[in-house]
Amino acid sequence: MQPSDDPLVTEVGVFVAFEGGEGSGKSTQSRLLASWVESRGHTALLTREPGGTEVGARLRSILLDPATGDLSPRTEALIYAADKAEHVDTMILPALADGSVVITDRYVDSTLAYQGAGRALHVGELEPLARWATADLRPHLTVVLDVDPRVGLARAGEPDRIEGEPIEFHDRVRRHFLDLADADPEHYVVLDADEAPEAIHERVRAALLPWLPQARGAQA
Repeated sequence: MQPSDDPLVTEVGVFVAFEGGEGSGKSTQSRLLASWVESRGHTALLTREPGGTEVGARLRSILLDPATGDLSPRTEALIYAADKAEHVDTMILPALADGSVVITDRYVDSTLAYQGAGRALHVGELEPLARWATADLRPHLTVVLDVDPRVGLARAGEPDRIEGEPIEFHDRVRRHFLDLADADPEHYVVLDADEAPEAIHERVRAALLPWLPQARGAQA
């Protein structure tokens, strides 16, 4: 199936999500990709979840601040869903309608991995909530940066509220990201986060290139 024939391609722009565990390099790779996209003459929107909007920034402080303490897993999932709804409605959809390449550091898969597999909420109940919050908008390409949680957490530094969870939590998160990618290889690419950042960036560029309408057939 060619990207132009894909049922997920319903917007003018292209939607890319970076997913993965803590310390996997998502922020670095997101920035590198945005710069490359703009160098090819496209408009890029670089954003993140939670926190891509003004409302989201407030929600992010609640979700990640260790001072928040324990939250009911359902409460936590609902706060993440609220962040996603605001993010999609006010930033992502307008940017896609304008023809931008939207690059987000985390999206729905993080909810399924962290609040679903990590918190042990039923993914079958959680996914409809996340899809409703995002109007069922799905990335054209999801890049999973895979790293052993023990390595990634060591890179992350002082832990926030989520990073401070037990290693078993992060192991479950990692497995779920890989399971999601295995289930939809047309829209996912899994990359080893232990590789050098530039080598990873080259692989990301190669994966995205077919989705850029004006760049198909060009060299990565």
